[in-house]
Amino acid sequence: MVSEKIPAYDRLFHRSSGWIGADADYSVSLGKNRVLWLFGDTFLGKVRDGRRVPVAMINNSIGIQHRLDPETARVHFFCGSSSNGEPRSLIVPKNAQRWFWPADGVMERNRLSVFLSEIERTSAPSAFGFRQIGTTLCRVANPLDLPTVWKFSLRKIPFTKFSPGENRIFGAAILKADGFVYLYGLRERPCHDKSMILARVSKGHLEDFHRWRFYTGKEWSRLSLHAADLCPDVANEYSVSWLPALHRYVLICTPNGLSRNIIARTAPNPWGPWSKATIVYRCPEATWGDGIFCYAAKAHPMLSTAPNELIVTYAANATNPETLLNDDRLYWPRFVRVKF
Repeated sequence: MVSEKIPAYDRLFHRSSGWIGADADYSVSLGKNRVLWLFGDTFLGKVRDGRRVPVAMINNSIGIQHRLDPETARVHFFCGSSSNGEPRSLIVPKNAQRWFWPADGVMERNRLSVFLSEIERTSAPSAFGFRQIGTTLCRVANPLDLPTVWKFSLRKIPFTKFSPGENRIFGAAILKADGFVYLYGLRERPCHDKSMILARVSKGHLEDFHRWRFYTGKEWSRLSLHAADLCPDVANEYSVSWLPALHRYVLICTPNGLSRNIIARTAPNPWGPWSKATIVYRCPEATWGDGIFCYAAKAHPMLSTAPNELIVTYAANATNPETLLNDDRLYWPRFVRVKF
């Protein structure tokens, strides 16, 4: 297995004005060599002498990539705007004290579905002073139009659970295979690793929650509480992709959410059984200084140029917000080619 940086893709997303950095970095193929990018917290402003100034931050934004070759590709970025013309998140919840971070998305029959994590602030005085309180399914009727004129509806996903003993979330990764949409998630419990759980629904019926089935480790159940732990060390953001050269599915993630390492596991079926984890890349940014951390590793199979490779992104962040403002090397999609 060989991993290498992709400077051309790094340059494509490293901007000096307007959209100047974000995390999450989920992607959805729109067909015809176009890719939809879903971003979380996003900086808007200018970069001068390696610093971001002046800066506004919104909680989600969109990118549309035209052409797949990073040397010739172009990306256009979109956000929302308030009534007075100030930039704001493209998708906002009704409660103004909360916000949406995007998870994975999928195109079906020219309609886009995106999972959204609903977040609220906590009293913790740190970069991690937030918590997820729900998951919403966003259905976009006209995803091939400009994001600024999208027509979308929002529905709460009933299978999300948050309690002192267990959090259960779906939408961390999405895979289309064998007539189904597979909806990967995670289970979090105190003093345990984050573990993979899995649901599926027939293609074209994602919005019909009565059709969702949950993998128990042996069969598919109607009850989400029966979803089995399929493998450990996943994150709130990851990917599962089919790799033609291996004839296997490949899980890519940052183990347990925060790590210098990016790991891969493989399986013959979308539900497993999953192999042991293999480290495929070590993020150098994690060694740049105190408080710098890496996360959100995932693959983007529509960008691959060979049947034995995956293009992987990750994010590098800092616990001190001033570090992000003063070091523009951080907080961009970082691209790595992993050859199996």
